[in-house]
Amino acid sequence: MAKKYCYLFSEGNAKMREILGGKGANLAEMTNIGLPVPQGFTISTEACTQYYEDGRQINPEIRKEIMEYIEKMEKICGKKFGDKENPLLVSVRSGARASMPGMMDTILNLGLNETVVNVIAAKSGNPRWAWDCYRRFIQMFSDVVMEVGKKYFEKLIDKMKEEKGVEFDVDLNADDLKKLANQFKAEYKKQIGKDFPDDPKEQLFEAIKAVFRSWDNPRANIYRMDHDIPYSWGTAVNVQMMAFGNMGDDCGTGVAFTRNPATGEKGLMGEFLTNAQGEDVVAGVRTPMPISEMAEKFPEAFKQFTEVCKVLENHYRDMQDMEFTVEHGKLYMLQTRNGKRTAAAAIKIACDLIDEGMITEKEALMQIDAKSLDMLLHPTFDQKALKAAKPVGKGIAASPGAAAGQIVFTAEDAVTEGKKGKKVVLVRLETSP
Repeated sequence: MAKKYCYLFSEGNAKMREILGGKGANLAEMTNIGLPVPQGFTISTEACTQYYEDGRQINPEIRKEIMEYIEKMEKICGKKFGDKENPLLVSVRSGARASMPGMMDTILNLGLNETVVNVIAAKSGNPRWAWDCYRRFIQMFSDVVMEVGKKYFEKLIDKMKEEKGVEFDVDLNADDLKKLANQFKAEYKKQIGKDFPDDPKEQLFEAIKAVFRSWDNPRANIYRMDHDIPYSWGTAVNVQMMAFGNMGDDCGTGVAFTRNPATGEKGLMGEFLTNAQGEDVVAGVRTPMPISEMAEKFPEAFKQFTEVCKVLENHYRDMQDMEFTVEHGKLYMLQTRNGKRTAAAAIKIACDLIDEGMITEKEALMQIDAKSLDMLLHPTFDQKALKAAKPVGKGIAASPGAAAGQIVFTAEDAVTEGKKGKKVVLVRLETSP
């Protein structure tokens, strides 16, 4: 029997991490326990290994299987990939079996071209949403797949907002976004030397190759060496039907933890943005609202989400880190995983889970990474001094301890100044490593 490289979410489970990667295994598990997951399929880690064995090519056999699974997905979703009348749009995400920074960012809204945008604009009666999806897709594909820096597109967005006298992307109308999409395509051509691809099939395979390539990028390689992750593992690719959080004010997207990852306190903690897509929450383009405010905005979806959180924490018997989207008031779960936490939080969560009868003492010990205990020994600021200090700015700490030094804004500057023996604090616009 020929080797199988693709698995529908309904064909997998949580035990298949080695084949499906962490994200794929958890999407399959959430599907199995009946949670609202936009359906799709996972291209296995073995396909990634094969890609490298074949000289960084996706061989015809795997290509054929991927297209067969696109057809299976079309049947489940009732839409057709690349269709002009009822198009199926997908997201493409990486998912190694160990969670790794440096892997490829998500690509959303794949399958769009100018014809399809006009069709979905007319059908939905919401041209703003259609053009918003397209300009986002061009930007993500250019940045993530073709490595044309985000900055070129951000400059065009900033210029457009300045011309219109508005502060946020959501204040731009359909005509502005259409203009931006065309400016983005012109920028793409200028940087790459050819037109932006219109064929959804070409878009899909380029995105899949980009996920496989990201397994071998410098950041991923350094992280693997630091954390003893074998190169032979490879990464899986998840192709999933889109759920749209940017269709209007009854839509949104968010990230949440079932417990506080810094302190370990029990209770939902997270952020939510209305009329937005996933990357808006982490990129800090707009200030998200705390997850508790979602209860007022979307009472039904919030009620369902709190139920899902309980189900997931009881099922995995650990604190969960989740991503979700609300489309016209309906909840969709996009991801769950055991949440990363500080050492102090890890100890509190482990003790609480024992008290709640969820895990045994032995299991609690296994949950705490011995290396992370070192974090408890980092120097921290004196709380009294912190209260008395006058802050010049606020941000999210990327390290468990306190630090002092001169501020630098690029990783390269940090390395250069560090080599001179200077103490530095690296400050970034967004939380990217």
